[in-house]
Amino acid sequence: MILTNIAKGLIESLGSMTILFLQTIYWTLNALRGGRFSAKNLFDQMSRIGVDSLLMVAITGFSTGAVLVVQIGYQFAQMGAQSYVGGVVSLAMARELAPILTAIVVAGRVGSAIAAEIGTMKITEQIDALETMATNPVDYLVVPRFWGCTIMLFMLTIFTNVIGMIGGSIVAIYQIGLTMVAFKDSILHMLLVQDLMGGLIKATIFGAIIAIIGCYKGFTTEGGAEGVGESTTSAVVVSIMMILAVNYFLTVGINNFNTAYLQ
Repeated sequence: MILTNIAKGLIESLGSMTILFLQTIYWTLNALRGGRFSAKNLFDQMSRIGVDSLLMVAITGFSTGAVLVVQIGYQFAQMGAQSYVGGVVSLAMARELAPILTAIVVAGRVGSAIAAEIGTMKITEQIDALETMATNPVDYLVVPRFWGCTIMLFMLTIFTNVIGMIGGSIVAIYQIGLTMVAFKDSILHMLLVQDLMGGLIKATIFGAIIAIIGCYKGFTTEGGAEGVGESTTSAVVVSIMMILAVNYFLTVGINNFNTAYLQ
């Protein structure tokens, strides 16, 4: 009985989030056809989501690249494979670590903020006020957050890749004893465009997931301040779990596509 209720609640939540996503696409297309579109609102969200997350993402990317080189650099040096260090690190960052870690950082910072902001509006009946003024809440609240999160996670992942390579190169030069030329040539030799694009596709989808889950948790907030706290926590936990689960299927799909059409 308990498992049945859990499964029922999960299916209902996934269905509601799918409906919210489709509504977001509808109102986006409506804006492109000449409807009301607030560029200022979108740019404000992009600034809050992307620019304000730069420091956290920079620290995450730099430390990840540095630690990767520390972990594999000495082992590769012992096997005489120093020339592969840069390429292996760049592949790990581009394919998996940059999109995953960036998404987790953004989910913790931005996903919680979206849920808390919309949840507070729900509790204080500001969303009802929007509907009274003939303003669709999805159009006004979700669309700019959805596209702001999607676009900026794409950009932040590029930034994470660059910072990760900088961190890795510094450790490779001053601890492993590689030259900058050897590190760079290894990256250019092993890292392909499809590796970068695969990671960026993942990041874009992760951004959409974070925004939709954060908005959904905000819209379904109940119970005053305590409910806002629960929605905030739930948004972060569900976003991270969904990102990790979806990542597997994206990895398999992208690898199969690259194998079938690009190799």
